Amino acid sequence: MKRKKMNAFKRYTAIIILTLFACSTAQAHDPDVHWTHFRGSNLDGISDVKGLPVTWNDSTHIEWKSEIEGRGWSSPVVYEDQVWCTTAPPDGREMYAVCIDLITGETQYRLKLFEPDTIYRIHAVNSYATPTPCIEKDFVYIHFGRYGTACVNTHTGKTVWKRTDMQCEHIQGPGSSLFLYRDLLIVHMEGSDHQFIYALDKKTGETIWKTERPRECYEPLDYIGKKAYTTPIIVHVNGRDLLISNGAAVCIAYDPLTGQEVWRIVQGEDSTIAMPVESKGIVYFYTSFITPESGGKYCELLAVDPDGSGDIARTNIKWRMQSPPLQLSTPVIVNGLIYTVDSKSILMCIDALTGEMIWSDRLKGKYNSSPIYANGLIYFCSTNGETVVIREGRTPDIIAKNTLEGEIWATPAVADSSLLIRTSRYLYKISQKTLK
Repeated sequence: MKRKKMNAFKRYTAIIILTLFACSTAQAHDPDVHWTHFRGSNLDGISDVKGLPVTWNDSTHIEWKSEIEGRGWSSPVVYEDQVWCTTAPPDGREMYAVCIDLITGETQYRLKLFEPDTIYRIHAVNSYATPTPCIEKDFVYIHFGRYGTACVNTHTGKTVWKRTDMQCEHIQGPGSSLFLYRDLLIVHMEGSDHQFIYALDKKTGETIWKTERPRECYEPLDYIGKKAYTTPIIVHVNGRDLLISNGAAVCIAYDPLTGQEVWRIVQGEDSTIAMPVESKGIVYFYTSFITPESGGKYCELLAVDPDGSGDIARTNIKWRMQSPPLQLSTPVIVNGLIYTVDSKSILMCIDALTGEMIWSDRLKGKYNSSPIYANGLIYFCSTNGETVVIREGRTPDIIAKNTLEGEIWATPAVADSSLLIRTSRYLYKISQKTLK
Protein backbone atom coordinates (compact mmCIF):
# COMPACT_ATOMS: atom_id res chain seq x y z
CA MET A 1 0.00 0.00 0.00
CA LYS A 2 2.81 2.39 0.97
CA ARG A 3 4.60 1.72 -2.38
CA LYS A 4 1.39 2.42 -4.35
CA LYS A 5 0.91 5.69 -2.48
CA MET A 6 4.55 6.60 -3.11
CA ASN A 7 4.24 5.81 -6.86
CA ALA A 8 1.06 7.84 -7.06
CA PHE A 9 2.79 10.73 -5.28
CA LYS A 10 5.74 10.53 -7.70
CA ARG A 11 3.40 10.50 -10.71
CA TYR A 12 1.48 13.47 -9.31
CA THR A 13 4.72 15.36 -8.66
CA ALA A 14 5.98 14.58 -12.16
CA ILE A 15 2.74 15.85 -13.68
CA ILE A 16 3.00 19.11 -11.72
CA ILE A 17 6.64 19.58 -12.77
CA LEU A 18 5.89 18.85 -16.42
CA THR A 19 2.91 21.19 -16.35
CA LEU A 20 4.97 24.00 -14.84
CA PHE A 21 7.76 23.37 -17.36
CA ALA A 22 5.30 23.43 -20.24
CA CYS A 23 3.79 26.66 -18.97
CA SER A 24 7.19 28.31 -18.52
CA THR A 25 8.34 27.12 -21.93
CA ALA A 26 5.16 28.39 -23.58
CA GLN A 27 5.64 31.74 -21.89
CA ALA A 28 9.24 31.97 -23.05
CA HIS A 29 8.22 31.41 -26.66
CA ASP A 30 4.81 33.07 -26.60
CA PRO A 31 4.54 35.31 -29.71
CA ASP A 32 2.23 37.56 -27.69
CA VAL A 33 5.29 38.90 -25.84
CA HIS A 34 7.59 39.15 -28.86
CA TRP A 35 7.53 42.12 -31.24
CA THR A 36 11.09 42.05 -32.44
CA HIS A 37 11.33 44.51 -35.35
CA PHE A 38 9.77 47.59 -36.87
CA ARG A 39 6.22 46.44 -37.78
CA GLY A 40 6.53 43.24 -35.76
CA SER A 41 8.39 39.96 -35.70
CA ASN A 42 7.41 39.24 -39.33
CA LEU A 43 7.77 42.88 -40.44
CA ASP A 44 4.20 42.82 -41.75
CA GLY A 45 2.34 44.81 -39.08
CA ILE A 46 0.12 41.81 -38.27
CA SER A 47 -0.55 40.29 -34.84
CA ASP A 48 -2.50 37.14 -33.93
CA VAL A 49 -3.41 38.59 -30.54
CA LYS A 50 -7.09 38.86 -29.67
CA GLY A 51 -8.77 41.10 -27.14
CA LEU A 52 -6.93 44.33 -27.90
CA PRO A 53 -8.69 47.53 -26.83
CA VAL A 54 -10.84 49.41 -29.32
CA THR A 55 -11.45 52.64 -27.41
CA TRP A 56 -9.25 54.55 -24.96
CA ASN A 57 -8.08 57.95 -23.85
CA ASP A 58 -5.54 59.29 -21.35
CA SER A 59 -7.49 57.93 -18.40
CA THR A 60 -9.22 54.76 -19.62
CA HIS A 61 -7.67 51.41 -20.60
CA ILE A 62 -4.21 52.77 -19.78
CA GLU A 63 -2.39 50.03 -17.88
CA TRP A 64 0.63 52.31 -17.51
CA LYS A 65 2.38 55.19 -19.21
CA SER A 66 6.10 55.80 -18.94
CA GLU A 67 7.71 59.12 -19.74
CA ILE A 68 10.59 58.96 -22.23
CA GLU A 69 12.86 61.95 -21.87
CA GLY A 70 14.04 63.47 -25.13
CA ARG A 71 12.74 63.15 -28.67
CA GLY A 72 12.60 59.98 -30.75
CA TRP A 73 10.35 58.40 -33.35
CA SER A 74 11.72 54.85 -33.07
CA SER A 75 9.02 52.25 -32.50
CA PRO A 76 9.04 49.98 -29.44
CA VAL A 77 10.34 46.42 -29.77
CA VAL A 78 9.54 43.72 -27.23
CA TYR A 79 11.09 40.51 -26.00
CA GLU A 80 9.42 38.82 -23.03
CA ASP A 81 9.17 41.42 -20.24
CA GLN A 82 11.32 44.14 -21.85
CA VAL A 83 10.35 47.00 -24.15
CA TRP A 84 13.17 48.86 -25.91
CA CYS A 85 13.27 52.08 -27.89
CA THR A 86 15.70 54.95 -28.47
CA THR A 87 15.75 58.65 -27.69
CA ALA A 88 17.94 61.74 -27.91
CA PRO A 89 17.68 65.37 -26.88
CA PRO A 90 16.45 67.68 -29.67
CA ASP A 91 20.05 68.80 -30.35
CA GLY A 92 21.28 65.21 -30.75
CA ARG A 93 24.26 65.64 -28.43
CA GLU A 94 23.60 62.37 -26.61
CA MET A 95 21.90 59.19 -27.85
CA TYR A 96 20.22 56.69 -25.57
CA ALA A 97 18.68 53.23 -25.54
CA VAL A 98 15.76 52.94 -23.12
CA CYS A 99 14.39 49.69 -21.63
CA ILE A 100 11.00 49.67 -19.90
CA ASP A 101 9.47 46.79 -17.93
CA LEU A 102 6.50 45.48 -19.90
CA ILE A 103 4.52 44.58 -16.78
CA THR A 104 5.16 47.59 -14.52
CA GLY A 105 6.10 50.40 -16.92
CA GLU A 106 9.20 51.17 -14.85
CA THR A 107 12.42 52.16 -16.61
CA GLN A 108 15.04 49.40 -16.30
CA TYR A 109 17.81 51.02 -18.33
CA ARG A 110 18.58 54.40 -19.85
CA LEU A 111 21.90 53.78 -21.57
CA LYS A 112 23.95 56.54 -23.17
CA LEU A 113 25.43 54.80 -26.20
CA PHE A 114 26.80 57.66 -28.30
CA GLU A 115 27.93 61.23 -27.71
CA PRO A 116 28.89 62.52 -31.17
CA ASP A 117 31.55 65.19 -31.67
CA THR A 118 29.74 66.53 -34.73
CA ILE A 119 25.97 66.84 -35.14
CA TYR A 120 24.42 67.17 -38.59
CA ARG A 121 21.08 68.78 -39.35
CA ILE A 122 17.85 66.81 -39.67
CA HIS A 123 14.48 67.44 -41.29
CA ALA A 124 11.97 69.28 -39.11
CA VAL A 125 9.74 66.17 -38.91
CA ASN A 126 12.62 63.81 -38.11
CA SER A 127 14.47 63.07 -34.87
CA TYR A 128 17.98 61.90 -33.99
CA ALA A 129 16.45 58.64 -32.71
CA THR A 130 14.15 57.53 -35.54
CA PRO A 131 15.52 54.09 -36.60
CA THR A 132 13.77 51.27 -34.75
CA PRO A 133 15.95 48.71 -32.91
CA CYS A 134 15.59 44.96 -33.32
CA ILE A 135 15.70 42.44 -30.50
CA GLU A 136 16.15 38.75 -29.82
CA LYS A 137 16.86 36.55 -26.82
CA ASP A 138 19.62 38.17 -24.73
CA PHE A 139 20.47 41.02 -27.14
CA VAL A 140 19.05 44.22 -28.57
CA TYR A 141 20.56 46.03 -31.57
CA ILE A 142 20.45 49.81 -31.65
CA HIS A 143 21.01 52.17 -34.59
CA PHE A 144 21.36 55.94 -34.92
CA GLY A 145 22.43 56.08 -38.56
CA ARG A 146 25.82 57.69 -39.12
CA TYR A 147 26.23 58.30 -35.37
CA GLY A 148 26.58 54.64 -34.53
CA THR A 149 25.25 51.11 -34.25
CA ALA A 150 25.51 48.95 -31.12
CA CYS A 151 24.61 45.61 -29.59
CA VAL A 152 23.52 45.58 -25.93
CA ASN A 153 23.11 42.62 -23.58
CA THR A 154 19.50 42.87 -22.38
CA HIS A 155 20.21 41.19 -19.04
CA THR A 156 23.13 43.35 -17.96
CA GLY A 157 22.72 46.54 -19.97
CA LYS A 158 26.35 46.20 -21.05
CA THR A 159 27.43 47.12 -24.57
CA VAL A 160 28.69 44.06 -26.48
CA TRP A 161 30.02 45.96 -29.51
CA LYS A 162 29.80 49.33 -31.25
CA ARG A 163 30.37 50.64 -34.78
CA THR A 164 30.78 54.32 -35.68
CA ASP A 165 32.64 53.92 -38.98
CA MET A 166 29.59 53.29 -41.20
CA GLN A 167 29.05 56.75 -42.64
CA CYS A 168 26.79 58.52 -45.11
CA GLU A 169 25.30 61.98 -45.53
CA HIS A 170 21.66 61.46 -44.54
CA ILE A 171 20.94 65.18 -45.23
CA GLN A 172 17.64 64.96 -43.33
CA GLY A 173 18.71 62.62 -40.53
CA PRO A 174 18.67 58.82 -40.14
CA GLY A 175 15.53 56.74 -40.73
CA SER A 176 16.25 53.16 -41.82
CA SER A 177 15.60 50.50 -39.17
CA LEU A 178 17.63 47.38 -38.42
CA PHE A 179 16.84 43.86 -39.57
CA LEU A 180 18.07 40.48 -38.28
CA TYR A 181 18.53 37.59 -40.69
CA ARG A 182 20.02 34.41 -39.21
CA ASP A 183 23.39 35.51 -37.74
CA LEU A 184 23.44 38.75 -39.75
CA LEU A 185 22.39 42.26 -38.82
CA ILE A 186 21.35 44.15 -41.96
CA VAL A 187 22.13 47.89 -41.87
CA HIS A 188 21.14 50.42 -44.55
CA MET A 189 23.37 53.50 -44.92
CA GLU A 190 21.99 55.33 -47.94
CA GLY A 191 22.84 58.99 -48.15
CA SER A 192 23.45 61.56 -50.85
CA ASP A 193 27.13 60.56 -51.04
CA HIS A 194 27.10 56.78 -50.51
CA GLN A 195 24.37 54.14 -50.80
CA PHE A 196 25.67 51.12 -48.89
CA ILE A 197 24.01 48.06 -47.39
CA TYR A 198 25.97 46.19 -44.71
CA ALA A 199 25.56 42.72 -43.29
CA LEU A 200 27.26 42.54 -39.89
CA ASP A 201 28.06 39.55 -37.72
CA LYS A 202 25.48 40.10 -35.02
CA LYS A 203 27.80 38.68 -32.35
CA THR A 204 30.84 40.83 -33.09
CA GLY A 205 29.67 43.69 -35.31
CA GLU A 206 32.23 42.80 -37.97
CA THR A 207 31.29 43.29 -41.62
CA ILE A 208 30.41 40.04 -43.39
CA TRP A 209 29.44 41.69 -46.67
CA LYS A 210 28.90 45.19 -47.99
CA THR A 211 27.26 46.18 -51.24
CA GLU A 212 26.73 49.50 -52.98
CA ARG A 213 23.71 50.47 -55.05
CA PRO A 214 24.49 50.37 -58.80
CA ARG A 215 26.18 53.61 -59.84
CA GLU A 216 24.52 53.68 -63.24
CA CYS A 217 21.12 53.99 -61.55
CA TYR A 218 22.20 56.86 -59.29
CA GLU A 219 24.38 59.03 -61.53
CA PRO A 220 21.35 60.68 -63.22
CA LEU A 221 19.86 61.71 -59.84
CA ASP A 222 20.38 65.04 -58.13
CA TYR A 223 22.76 64.88 -55.16
CA ILE A 224 19.95 65.32 -52.64
CA GLY A 225 17.80 62.67 -54.32
CA LYS A 226 20.12 59.71 -53.75
CA LYS A 227 19.27 59.25 -50.05
CA ALA A 228 16.78 56.67 -48.74
CA TYR A 229 15.25 55.70 -45.40
CA THR A 230 13.76 52.32 -46.09
CA THR A 231 13.87 49.02 -44.16
CA PRO A 232 14.09 45.70 -46.07
CA ILE A 233 12.12 42.48 -45.87
CA ILE A 234 12.89 38.82 -46.62
CA VAL A 235 10.74 36.81 -49.03
CA HIS A 236 11.06 33.14 -49.88
CA VAL A 237 11.00 32.40 -53.62
CA ASN A 238 11.53 28.97 -55.20
CA GLY A 239 13.54 27.55 -52.35
CA ARG A 240 15.69 30.61 -51.67
CA ASP A 241 15.46 33.73 -49.54
CA LEU A 242 15.61 37.18 -51.11
CA LEU A 243 16.33 40.46 -49.33
CA ILE A 244 14.02 43.06 -50.88
CA SER A 245 15.50 46.53 -50.47
CA ASN A 246 13.94 49.61 -52.04
CA GLY A 247 16.33 52.51 -52.67
CA ALA A 248 15.80 55.96 -54.12
CA ALA A 249 16.45 54.92 -57.73
CA VAL A 250 15.96 51.17 -57.71
CA CYS A 251 14.33 48.31 -55.82
CA ILE A 252 16.72 45.36 -55.68
CA ALA A 253 16.43 41.76 -54.54
CA TYR A 254 19.70 40.59 -52.98
CA ASP A 255 20.99 37.24 -51.81
CA PRO A 256 20.92 37.94 -48.05
CA LEU A 257 23.95 35.72 -47.38
CA THR A 258 26.26 37.37 -49.92
CA GLY A 259 24.80 40.75 -50.94
CA GLN A 260 24.76 39.69 -54.61
CA GLU A 261 22.02 41.26 -56.73
CA VAL A 262 19.33 38.90 -58.09
CA TRP A 263 16.92 41.32 -59.75
CA ARG A 264 16.10 45.00 -60.00
CA ILE A 265 13.34 47.45 -60.91
CA VAL A 266 14.61 50.93 -61.72
CA GLN A 267 12.28 53.86 -61.06
CA GLY A 268 12.38 57.11 -59.12
CA GLU A 269 14.47 60.17 -58.47
CA ASP A 270 14.35 61.07 -54.78
CA SER A 271 14.11 59.09 -51.51
CA THR A 272 12.11 56.07 -50.40
CA ILE A 273 10.77 55.67 -46.88
CA ALA A 274 7.93 53.12 -46.74
CA MET A 275 8.94 49.45 -46.46
CA PRO A 276 8.18 46.80 -49.06
CA VAL A 277 5.49 44.29 -48.04
CA GLU A 278 4.72 40.76 -49.20
CA SER A 279 1.50 38.78 -49.39
CA LYS A 280 0.71 35.48 -51.12
CA GLY A 281 3.95 35.51 -53.08
CA ILE A 282 3.67 39.08 -54.40
CA VAL A 283 5.86 41.99 -53.28
CA TYR A 284 4.38 45.48 -53.01
CA PHE A 285 6.36 48.69 -52.65
CA TYR A 286 6.13 52.43 -53.22
CA THR A 287 8.68 53.84 -55.63
CA SER A 288 10.37 57.15 -54.99
CA PHE A 289 8.75 60.02 -56.83
CA ILE A 290 9.17 60.85 -60.49
CA THR A 291 8.53 64.08 -62.40
CA PRO A 292 6.83 63.63 -65.77
CA GLU A 293 7.30 66.16 -68.60
CA SER A 294 3.77 67.40 -67.98
CA GLY A 295 4.74 68.30 -64.40
CA GLY A 296 3.24 67.13 -61.13
CA LYS A 297 5.36 64.73 -59.10
CA TYR A 298 4.03 61.33 -58.11
CA CYS A 299 5.21 57.93 -56.95
CA GLU A 300 3.69 54.54 -57.70
CA LEU A 301 2.58 51.56 -55.70
CA LEU A 302 3.82 48.49 -57.57
CA ALA A 303 2.79 44.84 -57.29
CA VAL A 304 5.69 42.61 -58.36
CA ASP A 305 6.19 38.88 -58.90
CA PRO A 306 9.58 38.34 -57.16
CA ASP A 307 10.45 35.23 -59.18
CA GLY A 308 12.95 36.48 -61.72
CA SER A 309 16.46 37.75 -62.41
CA GLY A 310 18.04 40.78 -63.99
CA ASP A 311 15.89 43.79 -64.87
CA ILE A 312 12.32 42.54 -64.32
CA ALA A 313 10.45 45.84 -64.79
CA ARG A 314 8.89 44.79 -68.11
CA THR A 315 8.06 41.23 -67.16
CA ASN A 316 7.14 40.98 -63.47
CA ILE A 317 5.09 44.06 -62.57
CA LYS A 318 1.51 42.83 -62.07
CA TRP A 319 -0.08 46.27 -61.62
CA ARG A 320 0.80 49.84 -60.69
CA MET A 321 -1.11 52.70 -59.06
CA GLN A 322 -0.17 56.37 -58.92
CA SER A 323 0.14 57.95 -55.50
CA PRO A 324 1.29 61.31 -54.07
CA PRO A 325 5.07 61.55 -53.56
CA LEU A 326 7.01 60.93 -50.35
CA GLN A 327 5.06 57.99 -48.98
CA LEU A 328 6.02 57.49 -45.33
CA SER A 329 3.45 54.96 -44.13
CA THR A 330 3.88 51.26 -44.99
CA PRO A 331 0.66 49.40 -45.96
CA VAL A 332 -0.74 46.41 -44.13
CA ILE A 333 -2.26 43.55 -46.17
CA VAL A 334 -5.08 41.42 -44.74
CA ASN A 335 -7.16 38.77 -46.55
CA GLY A 336 -6.24 40.04 -50.01
CA LEU A 337 -6.85 43.72 -49.25
CA ILE A 338 -4.23 46.47 -48.93
CA TYR A 339 -4.89 49.16 -46.32
CA THR A 340 -2.82 52.32 -46.52
CA VAL A 341 -2.86 56.07 -45.97
CA ASP A 342 -1.07 58.21 -48.54
CA SER A 343 0.81 61.45 -47.95
CA LYS A 344 -2.40 63.41 -48.64
CA SER A 345 -4.17 61.60 -45.75
CA ILE A 346 -6.37 59.47 -48.01
CA LEU A 347 -7.23 56.17 -46.32
CA MET A 348 -7.54 53.47 -48.98
CA CYS A 349 -8.56 49.86 -49.34
CA ILE A 350 -7.08 48.27 -52.48
CA ASP A 351 -7.56 44.83 -53.99
CA ALA A 352 -4.12 43.24 -53.71
CA LEU A 353 -4.69 40.97 -56.71
CA THR A 354 -5.86 43.59 -59.22
CA GLY A 355 -4.88 46.99 -57.82
CA GLU A 356 -8.52 48.08 -57.93
CA MET A 357 -9.49 50.77 -55.45
CA ILE A 358 -12.25 49.27 -53.27
CA TRP A 359 -12.92 52.36 -51.17
CA SER A 360 -11.26 55.51 -49.91
CA ASP A 361 -11.88 58.11 -47.22
CA ARG A 362 -10.13 61.37 -46.35
CA LEU A 363 -8.78 61.62 -42.82
CA LYS A 364 -7.69 64.63 -40.81
CA GLY A 365 -4.05 65.01 -39.82
CA LYS A 366 -0.88 63.38 -41.08
CA TYR A 367 -0.23 59.64 -40.85
CA ASN A 368 3.52 59.09 -40.85
CA SER A 369 3.52 55.92 -38.76
CA SER A 370 2.41 52.61 -40.26
CA PRO A 371 -0.85 50.75 -39.55
CA ILE A 372 -1.04 47.47 -37.67
CA TYR A 373 -3.69 44.74 -37.75
CA ALA A 374 -5.07 42.45 -35.05
CA ASN A 375 -8.31 40.51 -34.57
CA GLY A 376 -10.22 42.03 -37.48
CA LEU A 377 -9.22 45.62 -36.70
CA ILE A 378 -6.67 47.99 -38.22
CA TYR A 379 -5.10 50.81 -36.23
CA PHE A 380 -3.87 54.04 -37.87
CA CYS A 381 -2.02 56.59 -35.71
CA SER A 382 -1.66 60.24 -36.70
CA THR A 383 0.81 62.93 -35.73
CA ASN A 384 -1.94 64.77 -33.83
CA GLY A 385 -2.13 61.89 -31.32
CA GLU A 386 -5.27 60.28 -32.72
CA THR A 387 -5.64 56.58 -33.49
CA VAL A 388 -8.35 55.68 -35.99
CA VAL A 389 -9.61 52.11 -35.66
CA ILE A 390 -11.34 50.52 -38.65
CA ARG A 391 -12.86 47.12 -39.23
CA GLU A 392 -11.28 45.17 -42.08
CA GLY A 393 -13.50 44.64 -45.11
CA ARG A 394 -14.65 45.86 -48.49
CA THR A 395 -16.77 48.68 -47.05
CA PRO A 396 -15.39 51.54 -44.93
CA ASP A 397 -16.18 51.04 -41.24
CA ILE A 398 -14.48 53.44 -38.83
CA ILE A 399 -15.46 52.22 -35.37
CA ALA A 400 -13.36 54.41 -33.06
CA LYS A 401 -11.16 57.50 -32.86
CA ASN A 402 -8.96 57.68 -29.77
CA THR A 403 -6.75 60.56 -28.69
CA LEU A 404 -3.68 60.63 -26.46
CA GLU A 405 -1.63 63.56 -25.25
CA GLY A 406 1.10 64.55 -27.70
CA GLU A 407 1.97 63.46 -31.21
CA ILE A 408 2.35 59.93 -32.60
CA TRP A 409 5.14 59.34 -35.10
CA ALA A 410 6.16 55.82 -34.05
CA THR A 411 4.40 52.67 -35.28
CA PRO A 412 2.62 50.81 -32.44
CA ALA A 413 3.68 47.40 -31.14
CA VAL A 414 1.54 44.55 -29.77
CA ALA A 415 2.56 42.58 -26.67
CA ASP A 416 0.94 41.03 -23.60
CA SER A 417 -2.53 41.40 -25.21
CA SER A 418 -1.94 45.15 -25.26
CA LEU A 419 -1.08 47.99 -27.60
CA LEU A 420 2.18 49.84 -27.01
CA ILE A 421 1.85 53.34 -28.43
CA ARG A 422 4.66 55.87 -28.24
CA THR A 423 3.79 59.54 -28.30
CA SER A 424 6.13 62.51 -28.32
CA ARG A 425 6.42 62.24 -24.52
CA TYR A 426 5.16 58.88 -23.24
CA LEU A 427 5.09 55.19 -24.00
CA TYR A 428 1.60 53.86 -23.24
CA LYS A 429 0.53 50.31 -22.54
CA ILE A 430 -3.14 50.17 -23.54
CA SER A 431 -5.24 47.13 -22.71
CA GLN A 432 -8.68 46.05 -21.59
CA LYS A 433 -7.46 46.63 -18.04
CA THR A 434 -7.95 50.00 -16.39
CA LEU A 435 -5.40 52.34 -14.87
CA LYS A 436 -3.74 50.86 -11.81
